[in-house]
Amino acid sequence: MAHQIHFNEITQKHAFFSVKEKPWHGLGQLVTDYPTSSEAIAHSGLDYEVVKRPLFAEGFAQEFKPVSDYFATMRTDTRELLGIVGKDYHIVQNKDAFTFFDSIVGGHGILYETAGALGKGERIFITAKLPDYIRVGKDDLIEKYLFLTTSHDGSGSITAAFTPIRIVCANTLNAALKNQSNTVRIRHTSNARARLEQAHKVMEISDRMSSGLEDIFNHWSTVRITDSQVKKLIAMALAPSKEVLSHVKNKQYEELSSVFSNIVENAYNYAMSDNTQLTATCEGTLFGTYNAVTGYFQNVKSYKDPQARLKSVLLGGNAQQRSQDAFNLCRDFALKGSAILEN
Repeated sequence: MAHQIHFNEITQKHAFFSVKEKPWHGLGQLVTDYPTSSEAIAHSGLDYEVVKRPLFAEGFAQEFKPVSDYFATMRTDTRELLGIVGKDYHIVQNKDAFTFFDSIVGGHGILYETAGALGKGERIFITAKLPDYIRVGKDDLIEKYLFLTTSHDGSGSITAAFTPIRIVCANTLNAALKNQSNTVRIRHTSNARARLEQAHKVMEISDRMSSGLEDIFNHWSTVRITDSQVKKLIAMALAPSKEVLSHVKNKQYEELSSVFSNIVENAYNYAMSDNTQLTATCEGTLFGTYNAVTGYFQNVKSYKDPQARLKSVLLGGNAQQRSQDAFNLCRDFALKGSAILEN
């Protein structure tokens, strides 16, 4: 199943919901109004509990011996095994993840937009929209989202992040400001639930970054950049290694692979011709150049399934790393000019 969205054999439904926008691959529930947290849990098929169960190993003479210090995590509804975890691993139930969002500003103004489960239900994700916008120029609005994902198989921590998304093209504008992260990570330990309830920390990140990014993006929308500089900055941001970056800086294009050159060309074409880039804030500006990289990964590049896209764009994968590189390059260009594109 390429899309990786969980299908519940009991309910005969896919574990995903989306407000107004068509769900992934047309699967899952499309709802017209923003739901409450309890409604969102039901719409997305996340209304199941996970438990830890002892592990046993088959020995001689059909004996089964307990495996010390390790347990299986299992859904109580479908009885499916989700993963193997250690004795200190503590389960954070799906409902607790929604409690995190309801704790933010008393739940007022929080709009649940998507939620779902991947695989057998071992990984869940939730996105919720915050009130107000980041405004660039007169008409370019960036919505403010909180994103949370957690797993029930021991593969990762609970991750909550502030995620600004440009409305006109649905670009997730990945950007960690200098010495400031947009993410809070919580390990599955005994105090995980208590820490999850400290939602104000993520709101502090949201407020701080919203203000900082609004100032930065508005400045970038006034910084002019030539077409050739756009292409070179894109190539530098997308360079997968220091060696490739060196070739780009030195204009040693014959040393670059055709695969990389095609990626750069596709991102550059997006920058120059996509309708979302032909706006007053983007066309010929540094802000548009940054949007070209984020837009390439989210509106041009193909992924094998939504889970791969999720990891790449939001969970520290290649798209997020390259987008952060683009942000850093644009920041330096705004400060030092075209000198940063040379040796």
